[in-house]
Amino acid sequence: MQGTSARRSWTFAARCRLGSLLLALCAGTCATACAGATAPQLDANVRDQVDAVAGEWLADTDAPSVSIAIVQQGALTYANAYGRATPASRYAIDSVTKEFTAAAVLLLAEDGKLSLDDSLAKWHGDLGAAGTVTLRQLLSHTSGIRDYWPQDFVTPEMTRPTDPEPIIAEWVKRPLDFAPGADWQYSNTNYVLAATVVQQASGERFFDFLQERIFLPLHMMHVTDHALPRTANDIEGYTRHGLGPVRRAPREGAGWLFGAADLIMRPADLAQWDISVIDRSLMQPRSYDAQIQATVLQSGATTTYGLGLDVEHSRGRLRIGHSGSGSGFLSVNRIWPQDRTAIVVFTNDDWASPADLVNRIAYLILPPTAAEARARTVFAGLQAGTIDRRLFTDIGNFYLDAAALADLHASLGPLGSPLDMEMDQQSNRGGMITRHWTIRCRHARLEAVERGHPGGQLDEFLILKRGE
Repeated sequence: MQGTSARRSWTFAARCRLGSLLLALCAGTCATACAGATAPQLDANVRDQVDAVAGEWLADTDAPSVSIAIVQQGALTYANAYGRATPASRYAIDSVTKEFTAAAVLLLAEDGKLSLDDSLAKWHGDLGAAGTVTLRQLLSHTSGIRDYWPQDFVTPEMTRPTDPEPIIAEWVKRPLDFAPGADWQYSNTNYVLAATVVQQASGERFFDFLQERIFLPLHMMHVTDHALPRTANDIEGYTRHGLGPVRRAPREGAGWLFGAADLIMRPADLAQWDISVIDRSLMQPRSYDAQIQATVLQSGATTTYGLGLDVEHSRGRLRIGHSGSGSGFLSVNRIWPQDRTAIVVFTNDDWASPADLVNRIAYLILPPTAAEARARTVFAGLQAGTIDRRLFTDIGNFYLDAAALADLHASLGPLGSPLDMEMDQQSNRGGMITRHWTIRCRHARLEAVERGHPGGQLDEFLILKRGE
């Protein structure tokens, strides 16, 4: 057994050295000649708009920095950093790590070394009631195992180093919060356990397995974890209390983030992973299907979380990904697989949500649906004080008379172009389709209530002011 382990360790080390050497040799030619010749680039006008909204977001939030990567047509089209960072800066991605932990389990299932329906007892022996929990329930947050870190700050015990075993001993053996499969509750403890199973099934350190099976094949060459030494490109995280001064955030003790929130990387690295998810190039089709399959509870209700991925429908499209939140860092990864598009945003603060910036960039780069395109056209017309009256019925044109248009022009025009417009809900009423839109401008948040007929014409596009 010792000889097998040693050979595995040597083989992996050799592969790492060989992979790094080959990449170094061809980086100067392949990255320029190959990618530059074929990869699409972000439209220059859109690029300027992205830079503008990123700068505005940074100024509005007082965040120290923000770094983004954009994937279009299944290729990285743009990466940039703003504030006190460069594109080479690495950020803690916190819970976005769960995407990779789940993928590691799925890869081992493909290898036949484990099953998603394995119980924890198979891998960990006596865990009491938690022993009946399956790996699938761990990855889908339906285990009932209590979260060891529900707080939004570093607790006293987390300032001291640890390893998975004390976390398991203290938290996994507690009474379950609910029977496995009966409910959904986010738990970092689930992913600490999942990473220990990866180590047992693979015979390798968790990070080494990720490096060998995911990071090197996808050329994610700037990924590290909290256990490895920091470099000059690893920027500090910051926090603040209320609206007080910005202060350096405390770091979590070594070992606490294992499997749940451990990884550090650049947005461009995560974009390479997103491209593989869009292309379904790293795992087998059944693994990708399992990732985004709706989790059904014992009651028959479904959740919006698959295996290491949020699975939602936004802007009329399937949207998957994950968010991360830790001490001094926030991250958002969003993938629209059907549009072959992804947006990654990292920031080194814990008060300014990058989700807002993701939404603004999505507004710029995702092609609008037919309903979105019409809503944008109508709102732009109201801002200008002139509309295409063919879009409205006689009732709609009666309401939008000259006085109404003048008021709308005077009040909405100065707000400038929207930063984002998103449909919140759709329902039927009075034989019409009712849509509620949220419209975000630089200094105002609006609601639009749209009521239209199945044929397309509108009776109403009512603008209301919403609280922030």
